[in-house]
Amino acid sequence: MEKETQDQSFKRELGLLDGTMLVVGSMIGSGIFIVSADITRHVGAAGWLILIWVLTGIITVIAAVSYGELSAMFPKAGGQYVYLKEAYNKLIAFLYGWSFFAVIQTGTIAAVGVAFSKFASYLYEPFSDENILYQFGAFNLNAAQLVSIVTIVMLTYLNSRGVKNSKLLQTVLTIIKILSLFGLIIFGFTLGASTEVWDANWADAWNTRAFDTHANAWVSIGGTALLSGIAAAMVGSLFSSDAWNGVTFIAGEIKNPKRNVGLSLFLGTFIVSVIYILANVMYVAVMPLDEIAFAKSDRVAVVGAGYIFGSMGTVIIAIMIMISTFACNNGLIMAGARVYYTMANDGLFFKKAALLNKASVPAWALWFQCIWASALCLTGKYGDLLDYVMIIVIIFYILTIYGIFILRRKMPDAERPYRAFGYPVLPFLYIIVAGAICISLLITKTSTCGWGVVIMLAGIPVYYLTKPKELVTPPVE
Repeated sequence: MEKETQDQSFKRELGLLDGTMLVVGSMIGSGIFIVSADITRHVGAAGWLILIWVLTGIITVIAAVSYGELSAMFPKAGGQYVYLKEAYNKLIAFLYGWSFFAVIQTGTIAAVGVAFSKFASYLYEPFSDENILYQFGAFNLNAAQLVSIVTIVMLTYLNSRGVKNSKLLQTVLTIIKILSLFGLIIFGFTLGASTEVWDANWADAWNTRAFDTHANAWVSIGGTALLSGIAAAMVGSLFSSDAWNGVTFIAGEIKNPKRNVGLSLFLGTFIVSVIYILANVMYVAVMPLDEIAFAKSDRVAVVGAGYIFGSMGTVIIAIMIMISTFACNNGLIMAGARVYYTMANDGLFFKKAALLNKASVPAWALWFQCIWASALCLTGKYGDLLDYVMIIVIIFYILTIYGIFILRRKMPDAERPYRAFGYPVLPFLYIIVAGAICISLLITKTSTCGWGVVIMLAGIPVYYLTKPKELVTPPVE
């Protein structure tokens, strides 16, 4: 009976505002403050920098509004995992869940946690990753890792106590995050903008070039090299714009999910895309292009804040990023556990993860996620894992959106309270653009993206090793 009533077991306590704030809060982490440096090194011109963020915004919104049809058809916990299972089969869904637990969600939680601690060390030096607390052979435990683990444990505990407290924290912190980002943009244009800098940056806005680290110089690029540069640059912007699908995972706790999940997806991705584009226009108005490209540790926003606020800029940005990453991780932790809950109900994850506690949340799933994310914090290799995983994320977005076409044929008479906007043109356009990015990444970044595909495919033998257990389990009455 548990399978049939899983959504009724959850408490529907999240409204449209909560859903939208979850989308926004999960998307905005530390990326917008950092990745523009790497993008600029790949394309080397202000026009292309802004165009990449505009293109990222467009394809993210297209993907989100396409997901709206699926979320309205299957308004239950598990989101993307459920859509893949319904459109394809359990194997494809398991490979997504496997990648999601192994790297996508837990690796992102680890990275965001460490980003929090790195900027916390701006305010309190002992939190630095240079503060080694314990050594055992080649293994070093530093203060930044410990701080990140503590924040992950704290947020997991808060989420295990029920969705009401975590939704309040998410909404409040995300509103603060949105207001502070808009504040940074407005002050950037009013206090830090320079006509001289703006004119210099736009004088040669479409002359594409890439920074060659071997030659330590800029080189002009065009043709396939330009396309490769754009694809490589978009890894950063797409990663910064990812995690918008988190609201689909908690559809079982959203009021009127057939309407509110799709609307949350559109509103959330649109708000974030506008903020990201404006932030980058502000960077170009405030800083010479070379300072964007070669900002220390890629902290573009820190350099920009120095121009805007003077010496206090670093502290302001540190506080902003701490709030941003804390809210981001709260959303990631809340949403991720619902995928493992649904997988466990299908016999494809630890059985305990299928249990809800007294507060009607999957506490075991939350703690499994917490343990693995904390372990990734300690490896120090989560940065590599994120490079590996971006291609997996895009592949599953493509598969999920193609699933709309499959389900239109497979379930022509199914209730569709909302239909994908611009179908079939916009979903097909997303598949073409995202497919081109994947192919380009596999060619140009084989060493990292190739490993990403290997991590995903490693789930196939795991699936068949665990499948017999599922087959011999007596059906639940």
